[in-house]
Amino acid sequence: MSSCSLFPQLQPGERLVGIAKLAAEGEAVDEGHNVEYITLENRSVLTRCLAPRMPFVWMINPYRGCEFACKYCYARYTHEFMELRDGLDFERKIYVKQNTAWVLRQELKKVRAGEDIAIGTATDPYQPAERRFGITRAILEEFARHQGFDIGLVTKSNLILRDIEVLKRIAENNLLSIHITVTTTNTDLARILEPRAPRPDLRLLAVQKLTEAGIRTGVNVCPVLPGITDQPLELEKTIKAAAEAGAAYVHANPLFLKPCSEKVFMPCLEEKFPQLVPLYKKRYEGRAYLPEEYHKRISTLVKKYGEKYRLGLRNLVKTRKPSMPQPSEQQLQMFGT
Repeated sequence: MSSCSLFPQLQPGERLVGIAKLAAEGEAVDEGHNVEYITLENRSVLTRCLAPRMPFVWMINPYRGCEFACKYCYARYTHEFMELRDGLDFERKIYVKQNTAWVLRQELKKVRAGEDIAIGTATDPYQPAERRFGITRAILEEFARHQGFDIGLVTKSNLILRDIEVLKRIAENNLLSIHITVTTTNTDLARILEPRAPRPDLRLLAVQKLTEAGIRTGVNVCPVLPGITDQPLELEKTIKAAAEAGAAYVHANPLFLKPCSEKVFMPCLEEKFPQLVPLYKKRYEGRAYLPEEYHKRISTLVKKYGEKYRLGLRNLVKTRKPSMPQPSEQQLQMFGT
């Protein structure tokens, strides 16, 4: 496959470097409903998070790109590193990382005690590609061989139920939290905002099943969209549903619009919610984040309904259990690190 076929904006003779070069060298392994799966040579699994105030130190993304096609997705910019600048490429070209579990085994020695690992920060680890390629499953199987790590996994998919047994094995010797994203309980609205993600009721059922299996699971009410999902009644319905599903906590964060996501989100807004276009243009003009007072209003509402339905809020500074073993050099070396 030529690099020009993957990167139509590339001029003849222009050379690619780094991750863009690796992407161009990938082999197409499948294609369907305008989605192309491409292999990607994998040189590193653990990525250090450099963003301030984040509740984790390390990130793992089993795939590049995400087929769920969420209109508000902030991660579309990651395809720009591979010289793919059409925002829709993020959901149409899914890169399947190779030898991920083996590479992870080599890299775990970099993780120190108390450093959290987040799986699924820029791509859903249980998107449709996972059914065929099983990259997330391989990563979880690797973690099940270790102990003493702080691991969080974020998903919108009930496919996670496939891996309950391996998740239970991980939880026996590690601090594991599952974060299921439920933006709204309104199925029709979810289909507009997250066209290819599983229905909200299926995600809430996953919360219930994971909780019943003894796996700590919470609900991310994210993002909160002004004028669409931020009404008190709408937030209360979602938080109540989380409580009824047995969630251990809820977390909410307002929408932030990077330029890459704005290019996809605003046309959707113009088509489905034209009356809100002036509001969004005013609130997001010249910035990606909403003012602090809006964040405080949402936090106050979430706290209020969380208390009403006896739900906790996600603790961003987790405390390690006193009996939780620490990953030692000897334990890591058992697996060839």
